[in-house]
Amino acid sequence: MTHFEGSDEGPSYGPWVWSAYKAYNELLREKIKKRFEAKEGPWMDQLAELLVQLVDARWEGGRQGDKTESEIRAKLDQLLAQ
Repeated sequence: MTHFEGSDEGPSYGPWVWSAYKAYNELLREKIKKRFEAKEGPWMDQLAELLVQLVDARWEGGRQGDKTESEIRAKLDQLLAQ
């Protein structure tokens, strides 16, 4: 049986219906992402930058790295309190 033949009840649209649902959900996901980007994008950019700085500070290690890490954590706390 092909997609066109269906069963005794008529043609089978199952795969196409599934594709339509998948496309609908992908579109909705993209629209939600755009809304989050518009609303939260600048804040998330700041968060991402601080997280990268934190990882860099940990890789540097030593006393200077510990001090820098503490400073970055304080900035993160401030940002997350907003």
